[in-house]
Amino acid sequence: MNTLRTAMLLAAMTALFMGVGYMIGGSGGMVIALLIAAGMNLFSYWNADKMVLSMNRAVEVDERNAPEYYAIVQSLAKQAGLPMPKTYLIDNPQPNAFATGRNPQNAAVAATTGLLQQLSPEEVAAVMAHELAHVQHRDTLTMTIVATLAGAISMLGNFAFFFGGNRDNNNPFGFVGVLVAMIVAPFAAMIVQMAVSRTREYEADRRGAEICGQPLWLASALDKIARGAERIRNPDAERNPATAHLFIINPLSGERMDSLFSTHPNTDNRIAALQAMARDMTVGGASAPPRPQTPMPKQAGEQQPSGPWGKAQQPEQPPAQPARPKSNPWGRNPTGPNGPWS
Repeated sequence: MNTLRTAMLLAAMTALFMGVGYMIGGSGGMVIALLIAAGMNLFSYWNADKMVLSMNRAVEVDERNAPEYYAIVQSLAKQAGLPMPKTYLIDNPQPNAFATGRNPQNAAVAATTGLLQQLSPEEVAAVMAHELAHVQHRDTLTMTIVATLAGAISMLGNFAFFFGGNRDNNNPFGFVGVLVAMIVAPFAAMIVQMAVSRTREYEADRRGAEICGQPLWLASALDKIARGAERIRNPDAERNPATAHLFIINPLSGERMDSLFSTHPNTDNRIAALQAMARDMTVGGASAPPRPQTPMPKQAGEQQPSGPWGKAQQPEQPPAQPARPKSNPWGRNPTGPNGPWS
């Protein structure tokens, strides 16, 4: 089904390229657009993930410069039965994350520094489990191809302004065709982004909650990320809006409604679905998925909390010295002392 969906998407993108090319330059423009589309499809299959990571200025990290973050992803990948993906960090205060790559063997996950600083370790684990669910469902190929080609379609519409309307270019529609291409192409690009059904987010939420074992962790993380996205602007995403649908929460301003033109489901609806899943797991008792043994950072003398809403268990013996105040939920620089931006 995913292979068929990807093939249909590529066919639709090619047809759209050809249609806009015909409006701009007639039959010659259509042939040129077909060649460009074929090249873009081939290029996107192999390189779309690298382009998306570059657009967001993501930096690859490992157990040396981001030990806690890397350990969480590593543990969750093992829990999900997936190869260890490449792990990236984005120096951005907005809490968010996405996954990319053409298959599980060539996948990558990326989180912003804002995500690590504003969410608890349990919530970070739930978010990364959601992204690994996209990898497991092979959503990432379709998502990254859409991100690359949607931007290319918008650029083709802009080219219409400079190269269309000339009487010598065999444009059968003249200036009207150019105007239609300029207006329709950006909207078509947005529609292509939404061609990847929003139900994939619900499916990734469900599977991510199964991987981490705690639906309420992800529910709490979605609420924090949504509120953070409202307050904090993401300049890289604003410059490259074609990549917005990759993120777990829409990083763009003004796109938070579960409407016809939204790339993401309504966050409240997603949270409600996860809360219902948690209730079902509680009723199910032994049938509920076990909690993964994800490494979580903790301070000396502290017990691991039971979750975002749970109360930390009191240690049997109090620590010899009062615990130092935490600078963030991790208690220290989440990328470690030798992190990429330290």
